[in-house]
Amino acid sequence: MEIPVYLFTGFLESGKTTFIQEVLEGPDFNTGERTLLLLCEEGEVEYDKTKFHGNPDDVAIEILEDEDDLNPEMLHDLQVIHRANRVIVEYNGMWLLEKLFTNMPEEWIIYQEMTFADATTFLTYNQNMRQQVFDKLKTADLVIFNRCDRKTFNQDIKMEFHKIVRVANKKNQIVYEYGPNDTEPDMIQDPLPFDIEANPIVIKEEDFAEWYRDVNDEPDKYEGKTVRVKGRVATGAGLPDKSFVFGRHVMTCCAADIQFAGLLAVYDRAKSVKHGGWVDIDAVIKVENTPVYGEAGPVLHCESVKASIPADPEVATF
Repeated sequence: MEIPVYLFTGFLESGKTTFIQEVLEGPDFNTGERTLLLLCEEGEVEYDKTKFHGNPDDVAIEILEDEDDLNPEMLHDLQVIHRANRVIVEYNGMWLLEKLFTNMPEEWIIYQEMTFADATTFLTYNQNMRQQVFDKLKTADLVIFNRCDRKTFNQDIKMEFHKIVRVANKKNQIVYEYGPNDTEPDMIQDPLPFDIEANPIVIKEEDFAEWYRDVNDEPDKYEGKTVRVKGRVATGAGLPDKSFVFGRHVMTCCAADIQFAGLLAVYDRAKSVKHGGWVDIDAVIKVENTPVYGEAGPVLHCESVKASIPADPEVATF
């Protein structure tokens, strides 16, 4: 049986407990389901089960003090012991989400993921613990910045917060909370730094990461269009005939997460290009199913491939 999981992330004292308490007090969400509430950290605010809607015993609270407690056997056993048909997780802000995602029982499915951040400390956390902040933003459906002050939280500050979130996740919703029943959705538009209607679409060196993310997020809007872009060549066994991988190393969070971000490129003279070499290409983008991706994705059909000098800097960033 599929077990829905509602995941709440954020650093200590970011407002997770207060929000979950209010949710479980409401009749709209808490309609009698047997719920397993997993606490991966304990803050100053404690849960008051007497205020939960319905029968308080329908909510079982378990504390996981050690990251190693996140293993499929323990999580499954807790769900079975409490006969829970849904799970709420208040996650530890210092634990990376990969630990949870890779150890959830097979039947557990993330239904919703919400990240909470204290607006008064968010920029400091982002500066000093960028990896943990990025980790919580990249898969969240909704990001809530609470403790905002209407007197000081101006458009420039919103833009700074917005940009940090958008580097990690282009599609999640962002909400600013100023007080009880006083919230504001983020309405900032994200124009692309290149002209998608141009022929060819010229991608500047500094815009590679943004283009790579966009062409993967919305490949259909690039169908049949020509792009001019600089990158590196990767060749090797297992690629289809007359093809190579074109891309660049991209840093999304910090130096530890630098990865080669590449797309399949088709070129009649693919054997003539040098592995690791820098090239400028003109290519028509087509969305195709290919074993390289395991699904449909953007494929570069190269019309021109010319040797080039390296990008400066060589690692692309957002």
